[in-house]
Amino acid sequence: MRIGTWNLENLFHPDVASGAPSGMEEYDAKLDALAATIKDLDPSVLAVQEVGDPEALADLVGRLGGAWHTELAEPDGRGIRNGIIATAALSDVEQFADFPDILAPIQVQDDGTTIDAVGRPGLRARVKIGKVEVDVVSVHLKSKLLSFPGGRFNSKDEGERARYGVYALARRAAEAAAVRAGVDRLLDGDGEKRAVVIAGDLNDEPQAATTQILLGPGGSEIGTPGYDRPDKGDAMRLWNVAPLIPEEERFSRIYRGRRELIDHLMVSRALTGRIKGVTTGSVKIASVTDDPRARKDAAGSDHRPVVATFDI
Repeated sequence: MRIGTWNLENLFHPDVASGAPSGMEEYDAKLDALAATIKDLDPSVLAVQEVGDPEALADLVGRLGGAWHTELAEPDGRGIRNGIIATAALSDVEQFADFPDILAPIQVQDDGTTIDAVGRPGLRARVKIGKVEVDVVSVHLKSKLLSFPGGRFNSKDEGERARYGVYALARRAAEAAAVRAGVDRLLDGDGEKRAVVIAGDLNDEPQAATTQILLGPGGSEIGTPGYDRPDKGDAMRLWNVAPLIPEEERFSRIYRGRRELIDHLMVSRALTGRIKGVTTGSVKIASVTDDPRARKDAAGSDHRPVVATFDI
């Protein structure tokens, strides 16, 4: 079984939203590029992000051949959403949105605007492969890209840039806490038996504080001495499979010429011993800047997928 995640980058019908392709020729080229990669990687389950129109996802799935099952979460203010596609039926579908009750609303604007839920609801669905049931959670945390009042991507001064950096970081951390709370319910203190996968664009690298929030109890990461030493934390712990990606492939985005791994798969103890390999594929991507509009008509995506193969 292969489980993966991929940010599809503004999967919209032409000209229906900011970042959507300009016309049908560009739209078809994008779908063809995305479909070719998915067919090459051959996932059983793929968490997807930045899906705009449900019809656009249907168009993509129609290019894959065979029978596919799809689920989508509610969109954010820009009209993009998380989704899951799979070759097997999806059940027990739910969304993760609200921050934990004890967590106060987070300020996100200079005018004092606050939020108490994630911008893009996480989507959970259960899939059964053979005799194994796996809960897959598709997530897309707040972007590292800073945006400012009036739709600007550049700050007026350093004070504004610093404040909005704080707002973005606090929001991403709170969203991670909301997803983690949902995963806690799924694991229910039995991670050795319950197969759970967080799959998504976390918008930060493996050692970032917001990424680490999702892992739960520390101390047993892959590649550390504690990995093969079971302890009580295994019941609620998740493992990031990033260290198992071949070093030359260990990136999912290129930002200003620098390789970053910001898309991740995290698995519960029930799955760690079943991992056979992890890849980001051979997808060629271009370096991106702070202006997301620059790639309006680019084919494919500005992210590489992350796909893990399990012995199931």
